[in-house]
Amino acid sequence: MTSTPPGGLPPERARLVSALGELRTGTGLSLAALAAKTTFSKSSWERYLNGKTLPPDQAVRELCRLAGEPEGRCVALWELAEAEWSGRGAPARTDPPAAGEAEAGRPGGGGGAVLAVIASVCALAAGGLSVVLVLLVGQSADSGPGAPSSAVPSPRCRAAGCEGRSPMQMKCGTDPRTLASHRTAGGAHLELRYSARCGAGWARMWSTRIGDSLELNAADGGPAHSARIGDGVAAQSYVYTPMTEARPGTTIQACFRPVAGGGRECFDARV
Repeated sequence: MTSTPPGGLPPERARLVSALGELRTGTGLSLAALAAKTTFSKSSWERYLNGKTLPPDQAVRELCRLAGEPEGRCVALWELAEAEWSGRGAPARTDPPAAGEAEAGRPGGGGGAVLAVIASVCALAAGGLSVVLVLLVGQSADSGPGAPSSAVPSPRCRAAGCEGRSPMQMKCGTDPRTLASHRTAGGAHLELRYSARCGAGWARMWSTRIGDSLELNAADGGPAHSARIGDGVAAQSYVYTPMTEARPGTTIQACFRPVAGGGRECFDARV
């Protein structure tokens, strides 16, 4: 087992811990509630989410299920972290690009190696997906689509009160709807999300590079909100813009600006 460098976790584990933390925040569940809804104890979740112990891949899948998020990307991050933890090593370089490398551009740039590794790991993980899904069937019914409303944490803001606030901290990310998706020319993934319970929308990005930015605009001329990728951990995690009020029938727009140039890419969706 490799040792943790002074001052922090290895990058592979740091990316996984960051992604799991975002998922847990999105569920709105306490550690005790996570334990009640999964096959892992409260103390185990505390160790997993703090990076003290590498979680089993089943814990990653169960957390994705509770958060209502696709599991492929987090399973891929888990595979990279497990390779580092066990000492087997990753099959390709996974360190975040250095500042100088960010100028190289995504096609053919240093970030392509990370995406290639994640894609290959996803392919390997897919073979066991059906088995895991079968094992998960029958677990607490109140975590599925037909869950009673009491199982979903109440949002902490509504409509104009959500303006400029975090969708995760305000508990608006527990049951969002994806309005539109976009894949940039450089390979970044973007989504416009909306919560009917909060009456607000936001944008998120992943598979990005340090320095990339995403701006959210409301069609009615409301304030713009933006998010920027500040480090390598953020580049391998979901990063969200603050929210904007979004009434039914209105349009919201997201614009992505890559650090490597190539022009701004925008897409929009009607609520």
